[in-house]
Amino acid sequence: MNLNTITEIKQPRSAGEIRHWRDGYAWLAGGTWLFSEPQIHTDTLIDLETLGWQAIAAGQDGIELAATCKIAELYAFQPSTEWSAGSLIGECCRAFLSSFKIWNEATIGGNIVMSLPAGPMISLTVALEGIYTLLPRDGPPREVRAADFVTGNHTNILQPGELLRSIHLPAAALAKSFAFRRSELTHLGRSSVLLIGTRRKPDGGLALMITAATVKPVQLAFDGTPSSEQLRNAIDTAIPDSLYLADVHGSPAHRRHLTYYYAEQIRQELEA
Repeated sequence: MNLNTITEIKQPRSAGEIRHWRDGYAWLAGGTWLFSEPQIHTDTLIDLETLGWQAIAAGQDGIELAATCKIAELYAFQPSTEWSAGSLIGECCRAFLSSFKIWNEATIGGNIVMSLPAGPMISLTVALEGIYTLLPRDGPPREVRAADFVTGNHTNILQPGELLRSIHLPAAALAKSFAFRRSELTHLGRSSVLLIGTRRKPDGGLALMITAATVKPVQLAFDGTPSSEQLRNAIDTAIPDSLYLADVHGSPAHRRHLTYYYAEQIRQELEA
C-alpha cells in the first residue's frame, strides 16, 4: 500500500542520530504491517536497514538476534547440535500466517513489538528465556525479560520512540528439552493456541509458556514434574477468564479447553 502521508524518510547510521522523538515518526524495519494499512498519523519513516546490525551471532553464551533479523534469515540459521531446543526456532517460524514474500521482509523485532497474542517470535523468545535490549531516546540501553515485555493485546512496555535493539537467547535455555503444541482453525492460519514446555537438566524442572490463547504471554514454572491436577490448578490460578482472548479464531472457552489439553500432553511428553 502507498502511504501518501509520508513526507520524509530518514536513513540514520546509528540509532543515536534520532535524538528527539515526535508524533508522526515511525521506525521502519520490514514494513509488512506498516504498509498493510493507512498510517494517517505518520509523516516520517526512519529506516532501520541503514543501521547495518548483524542479523545473528552465536557463541558459547547463546544466540544474539538483531531486531532487524528477517524471519527467512532466522529460519535458515543452523543452531549448534548441543542445543536441544534449537529446533524450536523452526517450529515458531512455521507458525507465521504469512507467505514466503513476507518471510523475506518481516523482522523478528517487528513481530515482537506488534505484541499480538499470536506473535510466534514472542512465543519463541519467552519460551527460551530471552532478554531484550531496548534503546530509549533519552537514556542508556535497558534490558527486560521477554516474558515482561508484552502487557496485553497489541500493547507493550516500549516508551515513545524507544527501539528494540536485540534479543539474547541464553545457552542454558537452548540446552533444554522441549515440547511444542499449536492449534489453528485453518491450514497455515493464525495460531489460536500455542504452548511450549521446556525442561532443564539434570534436576528436571519444568516450565510452561502459554501464548495465542491469552492476551499476553503466561509462564508457569515447577521445580519438578507436576501432577495433572497441580498443572490444571496452576493454569487456573495464572489465567483468569478475562485473560483468555476472544476473536474470530476462537472463543475463550475453546482456548481454555485446548490449553488444558495441550498442557497435559506436554507434561506427559516431558516427563517421559
